[in-house]
Amino acid sequence: MISAMILAAGLGTRLRPLTDELPKPLVPVGDAPALAQIQRCLHAQGVRRVLVNTHHLASAFDAISWPLPTTLLYEPTILGTAGGVANARTHFDPGQPLLVWNGDILANVEISSLLDALSGAVATWSVAPRPSGQGTVGLDEQGRVVRLRKVNLGGEVRGGDFLGVQVLSPELLYQLPPEGCLVGDVLAPLLEQGAVIQAVEHRGPWDDIGSLATYLKANLRWLGEREAFLGTGATSTAPVTQVILGAGATVEGTEPLERVVLWPGARARGPLRDAVITRRGLVVPVGSSASYLPNW
Repeated sequence: MISAMILAAGLGTRLRPLTDELPKPLVPVGDAPALAQIQRCLHAQGVRRVLVNTHHLASAFDAISWPLPTTLLYEPTILGTAGGVANARTHFDPGQPLLVWNGDILANVEISSLLDALSGAVATWSVAPRPSGQGTVGLDEQGRVVRLRKVNLGGEVRGGDFLGVQVLSPELLYQLPPEGCLVGDVLAPLLEQGAVIQAVEHRGPWDDIGSLATYLKANLRWLGEREAFLGTGATSTAPVTQVILGAGATVEGTEPLERVVLWPGARARGPLRDAVITRRGLVVPVGSSASYLPNW
């Protein structure tokens, strides 16, 4: 089965102050860190080992119990998405494509479809469909990328949003620079020179947890129709609606909580709405109606 690399070396600046405590790929989504949720998806589709590059708060990755055998590759200096993959070359299966997954994207992407579409392309991308002219990419009749950043080859019939999940061809893997961006520094120039980037439509739900609002949305999507999820040892004396309590989290008092995520070990007291509470007791407002509580 294909090897996989999850890109996890970013600083997560848009998700602060959550990322002052944990790297963005390790923030809890539902019952596990985001990166572990990604690994569950990979494991279910036959992936048997994963590479993960790290930088910000890198020691936090050592404490996680991963669903898959995981090799951590620490970057003292951030190398960018292209450089991060290039730095991992010695761990690839020679002559085989590589699945590359952004560590802040949650989606049940069908990996086999990306592999099947790779023939003749330098990369295949998972793309959520949008109308022509909209989204981060434009596609032609054959589903090939024809619009990407400043490159516009013409012939667009529909738009789309690139999910940040892709399969790179074996040939491309050994052309990557030691530093730089996969999209801006490598694939966009190759596209302009005539290379093919093939898109595969993803019509299911997906989440980018890069901001506080989208992070809360991802947790509520994971929760689904349930009123609440209580991890091991979590307790609440208050009414809760659309609330996730991580392991050992505690809600005190009798005032209600709604649309709230408590990290493992966190404590809270209502009334509280549309908020994220971390281990430090910090309440991060997400919506205009959110309350604020000082550190416990």
